[in-house]
Amino acid sequence: MRAAVRRETPDDFAAYFDRLWPLMRSITGDGVRRTHDILSELLPLERTEIPTGTPVLDWSVPQEWAVRQAYMIDPGGRRILDVADSTLRLVNYSVPFRGRLSRRELDEHLHSLPDQPQAVPYVTSYYRPRWGFCLSERERRALPDGDYEVVVDTELFDGSLTLSEAVLPGEEKDEALISTYTCHPSLANNELSGPLVAAFLYRRLAQLPRRRLTYRFHFGAETIGTIAYLARMGDHLQDFLVAGYVVTCVGMPGKFTYKRSRRGDTQADRAATYVLGRVTDRPVEIRDFDPLGSEERHYCSPGFDLPVGSIMTVPYYAYPEYHTSLDDRDLVSFQAMVDAVDIYFETLTALELNVTYRATVTRGEPQFAKRGIEVPVAERWCMNWVINLSDGDHDLLSIAAKSGNDLDELSRAAARCCEAGLLERVHRSRDLGKELNVSSRT
Repeated sequence: MRAAVRRETPDDFAAYFDRLWPLMRSITGDGVRRTHDILSELLPLERTEIPTGTPVLDWSVPQEWAVRQAYMIDPGGRRILDVADSTLRLVNYSVPFRGRLSRRELDEHLHSLPDQPQAVPYVTSYYRPRWGFCLSERERRALPDGDYEVVVDTELFDGSLTLSEAVLPGEEKDEALISTYTCHPSLANNELSGPLVAAFLYRRLAQLPRRRLTYRFHFGAETIGTIAYLARMGDHLQDFLVAGYVVTCVGMPGKFTYKRSRRGDTQADRAATYVLGRVTDRPVEIRDFDPLGSEERHYCSPGFDLPVGSIMTVPYYAYPEYHTSLDDRDLVSFQAMVDAVDIYFETLTALELNVTYRATVTRGEPQFAKRGIEVPVAERWCMNWVINLSDGDHDLLSIAAKSGNDLDELSRAAARCCEAGLLERVHRSRDLGKELNVSSRT
């Protein structure tokens, strides 16, 4: 994993961001498909369409949604709140409507944020049929009395839910999962940063001459898309997944935040906390799992409990622009997205190196001299740690946590010991369950 790879530039991210920004994304529809078409330029996405009404665990695939136009004509004849100007103007998944309403009748269909008078909120109605428009509180207060012509030219029909994935084969069947969502319209940190970082991460991994693990990348809708994916792939992931991450909210500069998996001590958790504790000099916050977040709550749900966490910068709910029109291009940093690819790549590198060994000398410390092993003291210390803890129960990440040595150094020491016949590889996909005491650094 230490081969030289081409690093992305902020301009690479900006070019794709600008093409994806205006698309009307939702949990279904052509906006999602066009988004996946553009991302397919970066990684070979294979698409699956799941028909409306298909049972997926305790849910079923909803009808597909299409938007032709949506706007209002105010009493003065001005066209306002036009979805052609901003995808956030229309309540996502609005049912069709045409008619004239008084200002008072219209009010129950308008959504604004009194405590953020300049922001337009992002509102959805996936499973509650209704229609509506979103506007800033300042715009709402300026609406004159009188009659308004309302046009919501949308359609709900039996179609399909779009899921896409790309698999990057490795030498082993054990897998690492990178999952992200493509269902929000024009939101920058909460939406586009995730799929862009995931796509460029694939491109970086694909440059490597060899990979031990197999990498599975999933792009779908938040909640229903992941539930449908688990209905299809959950058993497979339970058999082969050693670690996974939900990539979201990685577009803003600042501290890194890691949200642990439900178990809290999986390989995913230990690799992420190891890297965040060593690779970056930025502040780091480690959060315990809760079932109120993004897609990690589905991967970690009862019946699956997969080793999936999430590395973010500024998470959902933690910034006032979240789910508003203020989560825009000006809020995010394309350099921050490059940095996020770096952190994820380093974390996957740690997973690549994280294997388990068993010492062949089972009683007492082996004699290095008779095997012709002469190394500097620092390397000898690494070898001693590896030999001492290679009992089939400690992987290299757990040895790094106990010893304080660098994972790269321990991996090289283990390779030297293997060459000398002092270690043998133990293949075990299941997490070792070593509880680490990693505190937050703020």
